Amino acid sequence: MNKNRYLLCLLVCGLLLYYAAPRLDVFNGGLAGIFAISWLVFALIVIAGNLTALLYSPKNTTRHIKIKEKVTNKKRARSF
Repeated sequence: MNKNRYLLCLLVCGLLLYYAAPRLDVFNGGLAGIFAISWLVFALIVIAGNLTALLYSPKNTTRHIKIKEKVTNKKRARSF
């Protein structure tokens, strides 16, 4: 479920970059140039964070789920 969210965030960020990058003038002087550079830096941070979360998220395998089920079944059998 989390991987879908990370992928959606990456797609939305890519869409925002596609829309905003031609309109941002990085070489403009003053406050407009600072805004454009900071906006692009924050967009790159969002992309890097979501890619990191997507690539390094723990994998849910059925083996781990079966082990957890066995542990919970043993706990339930022992409780009085």
